[in-house]
Amino acid sequence: MTGPTTPLDALDVELIALLSAHPRAGALELSRLARVARATVTARLERLEQSGVITGYGPDIGLPAAGFGVQAFVSLEIAQGAIEDVRAELDAIPGVLSAYATTGTADVLCHLAAASHESLHATLLQIDRSTSVMRSTSVVVLSEVVAPRTLPLLRAAGAPAPSRAPHFRRP
Repeated sequence: MTGPTTPLDALDVELIALLSAHPRAGALELSRLARVARATVTARLERLEQSGVITGYGPDIGLPAAGFGVQAFVSLEIAQGAIEDVRAELDAIPGVLSAYATTGTADVLCHLAAASHESLHATLLQIDRSTSVMRSTSVVVLSEVVAPRTLPLLRAAGAPAPSRAPHFRRP
């Protein structure tokens, strides 16, 4: 995966933070909160979407509240050259929330969710039935210590603040 085509500046980060805090806000409300023109907000959001920085506006789901209170991380050692087969097999299992190719002893790291320990066990057995999976190791999540987040990383990048009047900016 590649980074953004244009570096994020402080206004981009501010708009992302405002969207996180006010997910239902429209461009007019965001422009009021950011104290910039609505056209600036619209153009920035369009650029962030087109460059792949903003990937969606869907609701964040609380898995326990939705009935999926059991989560686990599973590391997989797979057969040489079998990443595409494993990708297809994992993609077909609803309880696999995400999976990443990794370095180290494990080849793939998966995040799973289930309604119960029994259904988690069934998902683990389904993964282990794959002829491409040579070994799996799982750890059950006891509690969330740090929720998934991106804003601290974006803010720490220390992007410069743009002029509030973009048409006066020099190239």
